[in-house]
Amino acid sequence: MIDPSASSLPALDIFDAPAATVARRLIGATLLCEGVGGAIVETEAYERDDPASHSYRGPTPGNADMFGPPGTVYVYRSYGIHWCFNIVCRPGSAVLVRALEPYQGVELMAARRNVTLARGLCSGPGKLCQALAITGAHSGLSVADAPFALTVPAATEDIVIGPRIGITKAAETPWRFGRRNSPYLSRRFPRPDGG
Repeated sequence: MIDPSASSLPALDIFDAPAATVARRLIGATLLCEGVGGAIVETEAYERDDPASHSYRGPTPGNADMFGPPGTVYVYRSYGIHWCFNIVCRPGSAVLVRALEPYQGVELMAARRNVTLARGLCSGPGKLCQALAITGAHSGLSVADAPFALTVPAATEDIVIGPRIGITKAAETPWRFGRRNSPYLSRRFPRPDGG
């Protein structure tokens, strides 16, 4: 069931902004693919001049969709194994959707992932794509059109911020955003006091 406190995405204008702004704004948004999905609880931002970004060295056949208009879906394969779902902000920048709290089509997601616990269905970018059946065939589409449905929360979420994970360049950049205390995150955020 879609959160009634969320509002339909009015336009792709929300994505015509710095990636970190969009990444924060997408926490709590509902993302569905073919009616399956849930609430976004974790994102990471990547900018055009960011050495960790696929766009850093300019357009290539593999990253061309990352230079599309705001709202373009960019899907790539990580380590040749897992698909990863991103939404383009300004051309050359994107938000990686790292984790969802699943609530729409949970049984289908569980069958796709061969996992019974809801916490493990979408707690990482590869798991998320497998659960929602997102593949490279979706790259280049618009997140505003079928098979996707996206709604943004009317209210601001309680968000935690930390360094990005799973990368070696610019990993310390604090562009990972998550819903505070969510059990559906891919990994816990470091505590501010270092504990």
